[in-house]
Amino acid sequence: METRLVRIGESEGEERTQTALWEAAEIVKRGGLVAFPTETVYGLGANGLDEGAAKRIYAAKGRPSDNPLIAHISCMEELEPLTAGIMPVGRRLAERFWPGPLTLVFMKSKRVPYGTTGGLETVAVRMPEREEARRLIALAGVPVAAPSANLSGRPSPTTAQHVWQDLNGRIEMILDGGPVGIGLESTIVDVSGQTPVLLRPGAVTLEMLQEVAAGVEVDPAIQGIPGENIRPKAPGMKYRHYAPRAEMTLVEGEMAAVVRLINRLAEERERNGSRVGVICTEETKGQYDRGIVRSVGSRSQEETIAHNLFAVLREFDDLGVDYIYSEEFPQKRLGYAIMNRMKKAAGYREIQA
Repeated sequence: METRLVRIGESEGEERTQTALWEAAEIVKRGGLVAFPTETVYGLGANGLDEGAAKRIYAAKGRPSDNPLIAHISCMEELEPLTAGIMPVGRRLAERFWPGPLTLVFMKSKRVPYGTTGGLETVAVRMPEREEARRLIALAGVPVAAPSANLSGRPSPTTAQHVWQDLNGRIEMILDGGPVGIGLESTIVDVSGQTPVLLRPGAVTLEMLQEVAAGVEVDPAIQGIPGENIRPKAPGMKYRHYAPRAEMTLVEGEMAAVVRLINRLAEERERNGSRVGVICTEETKGQYDRGIVRSVGSRSQEETIAHNLFAVLREFDDLGVDYIYSEEFPQKRLGYAIMNRMKKAAGYREIQA
C-alpha cells in the first residue's frame, strides 16, 4: 500500500488544506485509514461505525482487539446517537471541557459496533480541540475512531514523521499538521454510572475534573501494575504502552542523589559497551557527565515535559540506545499524567536513589 503524506495548515493555505481534508474524509467514508493531528497526539482515523474499518485499525497498529478505540466527534449534536443515555455528570464535563483533551465513556447505543468498543457495552467519545480534526470528522459525516497513530506499544506520535516511521505502507494517508500542542493522550473519564471514574490521566487534570464533578474516583488499574486478567475499559489500561526499545528505568529520590546514581549506572553500562540515554530537565542537564543526555523540559513548566517526552523516547530509539535512566517527577496536576506514561514506558521499573 502506498501512503500519501500531505501537509495541511496555515502554511499550506486554506484551499490546499480543505482539499486534503476532503480527500482524507473520502478515504474514511470508504473504510480506509487516515492519520491526522489533534491537540494531544496524532490519531489513526477510520469510520467508527464500520466494524471492518475498526479491524483495519487493529491490524495496522498490531493492537490487541480488546483494547477499546475512541470515537471522535465534531460537535455536541453528534454525541447522543452514540450513547444509550448521558448522565448529568457526563454532560457537565462535556460542556466544560469540549472541545478539548478529555474523553468520556458512556453506555453505547446499538449504532456503535463492538469492534470499536473492544467488545464492551460502553463507548469512549472525544471532541478534539484542533480545528482541522473537527473539520475532517464533519466532512466524513461519521464518528472517527482514532487511537494514537503508532505501532502498538511504541511511544505515541507527536509529529507526522513519527507516524511515517511506524505506519508508512500500512495506511492510505497521513495529514501533516506539524507538531502537536500537548504531547500526551487525552484524559479518560468513565461517566457511564453515577460516579465518574478516572481511567487515564491527561491534560485535563484530576484537580480540574474535581472542580466540575466532586467525588471523581481513580480506577485502581492506573495506580499500579495492571493485572493480566483485567479487561481494559479504556485505551492504555492493560497493555505496555509508550515504550522505547531500550530498557528504561525511573530513578526517584532527592535530586542530588538521583543525579549521582544515574551517572554511576550510566558509567557502568558504558564500560560494558552499552549505549545509555539519560532523561533529565533544564534544571539538571548540566550535572550529567555520562550517557546521551536529553532534557524533556523544565520542572517549573510541566507542559514542556509533556510536550517533549514521547519525542525524546523516539530519538533514543533512533540513536540505538540500550538503556535509559530517567528522573521522576512529582505526581500532581499534569505530573500525574506524565508519570503514568513514564511508568508504563519503563514497564514499572523503578529504583530509589
